[in-house]
Amino acid sequence: MSETQRIDWVSRTIESQESLRDPKLYCNRELSLLAFQHRVLEEALDTAHPLLERIKFLAIFGSNMDEFFMVRVAAFQQQQQAGGNDLSLDGRTTVEQLATTRAEAGLLVERAYECWRGDLLPALAAEGIQVVDYTALSPEHRAYLANFFRASVFPVLTPLGYDPGRPFPHISSLSLNLAILLRDRAGVERFARIKIPDTIDQLIALPSTDPGVVRLVWLEQIIIANVGELFPGARILDCYAFRITRDAEVEIQELESDDLLETIEEAVWQRRFRNLVRLELNRDVPHSVLAILGEELEARPEQTVQVAGPLDFKRLLQLCALDRPRLKFRPFAPSTPAALQTQAKEDVFAAIRRESILLHHPFDSFQPVVDFLRLSALDPQVLAIKMTLYRVGRDSPVVKALLSAVQEGKQVSVLVELKARFDEESNIEWAKALEADGVHVVYGIVGLKVHSKVALVVRREADGIRKYVHLGTGNYNPATARIYTDLSLLTCDDGIGDDAVTLFNRLTGYSEQPVYSKLLVAPDSMRAELIRRIGREIEFAERGKPARIIAKMNGIDDPEIIRWLYQASQAGVKIDLLVRGICCLRPGIPGISENIRVRSILGRFLEHSRVFSFRNGGKTEILLGSADWMTRNLSRRIEILFPIEDRRLIRRLGEMLEMYLADNVGAREMRADCSYVRLRPASPNEAVEAQSTFLRSELPSAKA
Repeated sequence: MSETQRIDWVSRTIESQESLRDPKLYCNRELSLLAFQHRVLEEALDTAHPLLERIKFLAIFGSNMDEFFMVRVAAFQQQQQAGGNDLSLDGRTTVEQLATTRAEAGLLVERAYECWRGDLLPALAAEGIQVVDYTALSPEHRAYLANFFRASVFPVLTPLGYDPGRPFPHISSLSLNLAILLRDRAGVERFARIKIPDTIDQLIALPSTDPGVVRLVWLEQIIIANVGELFPGARILDCYAFRITRDAEVEIQELESDDLLETIEEAVWQRRFRNLVRLELNRDVPHSVLAILGEELEARPEQTVQVAGPLDFKRLLQLCALDRPRLKFRPFAPSTPAALQTQAKEDVFAAIRRESILLHHPFDSFQPVVDFLRLSALDPQVLAIKMTLYRVGRDSPVVKALLSAVQEGKQVSVLVELKARFDEESNIEWAKALEADGVHVVYGIVGLKVHSKVALVVRREADGIRKYVHLGTGNYNPATARIYTDLSLLTCDDGIGDDAVTLFNRLTGYSEQPVYSKLLVAPDSMRAELIRRIGREIEFAERGKPARIIAKMNGIDDPEIIRWLYQASQAGVKIDLLVRGICCLRPGIPGISENIRVRSILGRFLEHSRVFSFRNGGKTEILLGSADWMTRNLSRRIEILFPIEDRRLIRRLGEMLEMYLADNVGAREMRADCSYVRLRPASPNEAVEAQSTFLRSELPSAKA
């Protein structure tokens, strides 16, 4: 392309970008997130799944909705209270979004309870798993539960009264509570609160002579039936369960902080006392109880949600622990790549030197990553280990490996991201434990969240110092690596190793203008490099050459990236987006996005990997990494995308992406109006389900 042609192309690009700012071209971010929750709920309704797996999906839906209120609804409330009224990408005001999302969330919750009452509860009963209402129990069973209450529940409960001498008790977010109205011996009406303990099973099993039948009663119903024992001499008037959700969207004043660790600890503590965003109760709660709770908790009518069923669907996970293999997905054993099977474990470095190793979790085991870190900790030739940790989970073997490395005298540096939402307390504990044992710990970067997943091992070898690197799309958490799909790479590529050193110098020091040869790092260069690649596909299309983009991610909401994709579609670039969750791009708009197809896949495993493939004139370029195409990832986080350069691995990833695109069992296709339609095979013989195929390792290059 000549300089004149390039200037003309840039001019047309700017013009096109301006014309693509119309709010009608975008889906609302929050409604798109709720559409994802609807897809999760659909998995609970899907009779093709084993019954207890459907229960698990309903529990996941409940957890997701809790987070939606704690974060997204809370953010709107904050904006409204502050008088802010910024327009969303699709042109809605804060007030409009708050009202619309509350209404849509209410419909979703109603449908979830219909799923529980009308579908899952009868299906469980048909399988001999009966969740029984206390009022339907026999006198013998009530007597049994009364004894259970006195022996195992009564000592744990703490009734808290409310009167002129005792303030209204603090109600913690997401805790399950009982609101009790009673009349004391003097005839005065009193109010008390009891917190339902989460240290006791929430569903209590009744004795049964039939091994094929399990009868369960909700813990709160047992407490309600026996609550009089906590107030001897008083008459119980009403007793009902309730639950509140508080604002968890705490703004951390990092720039004013002298100690980031202390600031985040304080922010986590303050979260306990944040404003209410939701009050949940059963529909049969009388007005007298509702009025007291509404007044004392300052819950407005629009914040009150009354449901017909048990509060907190997360508690249903207890059912998933039942020993009913027939009602669960068949267990599977993750495989170990051939490149590592033929090597003695102590020679894992030789395996990586021979070829870069790609792992597709959970189909490929996460254990090689743990082994890599453990062996690095013990290997006398290893000089240093550097890592980023975002969410590591409990009893982490990764953290244990790092502690072992310190004991072996190695230099160990770790950036623990304390701002990982809802994992702050866990990460603070890990950070303190690592620091106490001599690890060099960085708590994060002021103004940015470190979301990248990278481990660097520096090793002395016969021909000099060599750098081994693990890069991933998911967290260093072996537990979630069995239930999320992710990709990771073990490599000793010199360019990637040098870039990893540069990255850690930035994370731990003051490298303000780092230069990377292979890695795309946000917020430094990733956005510009992605746009350059999209622009390259546009150029190929305008020259009449094949042009294609396939992008797999968790979400896309960045306006600039979306506009570039629209422009690529207009130029004739074929674009396939595999977006699990939020998608603010509208596919299939004539003249705008008719060359863009968007699909969402959930399935047995939570899709979490990010893969970006560009046709590049026939020399396919594939990037993997931690970043979605969302503004927060590209502008407010330190993220990494890394190239896959081995043609063998590029071929394998290409086959993987095509398998996802061929899925007609677990996939939903997005329509131009932002809704989704479930794909169905024309016949059973034509059914393609990507995750099931990966479990069978049927891809031609899967074992290469």
